[in-house]
Amino acid sequence: MKHVEIYTDGACSGNPGPGGYGAILVYNGKEKEIFGGEKQTTNNRMELLAVITALETLKEPCSVTLTTDSKYVSDGIIKGWAKAWKAKGWKKSDGKPAMNTELWDRLLSLLEIHSVEFVWVKGHAGHPYNERCDILAVDYYKNNFLS
Repeated sequence: MKHVEIYTDGACSGNPGPGGYGAILVYNGKEKEIFGGEKQTTNNRMELLAVITALETLKEPCSVTLTTDSKYVSDGIIKGWAKAWKAKGWKKSDGKPAMNTELWDRLLSLLEIHSVEFVWVKGHAGHPYNERCDILAVDYYKNNFLS
């Protein structure tokens, strides 16, 4: 199984507001940058979409080390929240509805295809790939929704 490193970030101007995401896939010394966004969204949606879009870019099942600065995404998977929400009909432990259920469902499906290890890093702390992903995300919404 090929091993791919993925780095992701999402950004939003206002929350909700125009947003973007960026991801960098690294395989065999080569880097691929992907980015996108939505005119009206939230930061959490952009964080999830960065991860989903990066995983959907892979053409075959892969072993992935996925680095994100989103506790929402990393804890949602590592701590099993997303699976628990789905098992309870997309309800959180307090009985309130979970947010972004269609994105969590897509991500859970992708995790059945790929073997993914999630790694959390502090955002805006000098991690080169995290900083680059942030630039991709911010540039996307600025150039597509604020100009």
